[in-house]
Amino acid sequence: MFDVVGKRNWFFAFSALITIPGLIFIFLTPLSGGSMGLKFTIDYTGGTLWELRFENPAVTPEQVEAVFEGQGLSAQAVSTSEGFVEVRTEPIGLAVAPPSPTAPPTIGPSGSASPSASDSASPSASASPSASPSGSPSASPSASPSPSPSASESPSASPSPSPSASASPSASPSPEPPVGNTEIPTEGRLGAVATALQGELGAIAEQRSLTTIGPVVSSDLIGQALLLILVGSLGIVAWITYRFRDVKMGATALVALVHDVIVVVGIFAILGTLFDVEIDALFVTAMLTVIGFSVHDTIVVFDRIRENKARHINEPFADIVNHSILQTFGRSITTSLTVVITLLALLLFGGSATAYFVLALLIGIVSGTYSSIFNAAPVLVVWQEREDRQRGRVPARQPRSAPS
Repeated sequence: MFDVVGKRNWFFAFSALITIPGLIFIFLTPLSGGSMGLKFTIDYTGGTLWELRFENPAVTPEQVEAVFEGQGLSAQAVSTSEGFVEVRTEPIGLAVAPPSPTAPPTIGPSGSASPSASDSASPSASASPSASPSGSPSASPSASPSPSPSASESPSASPSPSPSASASPSASPSPEPPVGNTEIPTEGRLGAVATALQGELGAIAEQRSLTTIGPVVSSDLIGQALLLILVGSLGIVAWITYRFRDVKMGATALVALVHDVIVVVGIFAILGTLFDVEIDALFVTAMLTVIGFSVHDTIVVFDRIRENKARHINEPFADIVNHSILQTFGRSITTSLTVVITLLALLLFGGSATAYFVLALLIGIVSGTYSSIFNAAPVLVVWQEREDRQRGRVPARQPRSAPS
């Protein structure tokens, strides 16, 4: 009979070997200012993500960054395998809020307040026939949106622009083009940047995506992600403690959860440093799935431990746990293997959109299976034996040669 519990120190050492490098790269994330460690998408950092492909394939990310710097924007650009240039910069392109209708009247050159200042904020001011109170007879409803010469010759006309002149594009800021589409912007600051890019680097052949997320939205997403993981983990631990009437089982299940979280996040921190792999919103979903799957295997082992404790009261606890692990070993491996085969198929043939999501699931499920068998139950043995020594009862362990 294979003695899993007796070789627990080897398994603990292996767990340290796969978690410590990941922890180092995780801690490098704040220490390096984000240049190393975990890399986050704009879902969590906020900003504008712009994916462009130029007609000139020789355009480099450095040239794109130089154009953005010329527009007063700090940007980071990288080339993708599909020939696109992915640009990340501060949030731009958000719609401009319309002026308040209760804004104070504008002061004309002569120092007098223009009576039509508030009317100019309304888009329909120039469409009203009575927009000018003292307009000349030529100011008829069929007048063009451009300023009327006869209206400016009226003795009561204000030196400030008439309401009909406010309809021109230069009189009030127009909203920026919507983001998250494939149409190259032509107005606002985004339009100015696109014009500068095409003027210096050549025409833009294709725009794959344009997305802007503000810092408020990104901070809310970070808070929600952390809250989901924390509440999910604590809820699982509380349920295991209640189900088995033993706080040690709930705490050791939490140890296995932390192990799996560190393994997955640490590997992504290493991949982010070496290959610029980013964490997106789907990563939180993958982590919650990994946590649930890891606890599933742990509960199977713990439930068998509880049954064997009632059947073999006088046996050492380490022997009971080792026997329980071997009884559930085949079931745990078979269950995990079926999931791993499915995830491998998704990773190889599912496309790039879900590749990192599937990779996180694959790493987490393999780690969860390992931690449930070789970490959670052995840690429970260490804890129980420590309590027995403190109480002065340490029964001699006699490993069995074959399962009973």
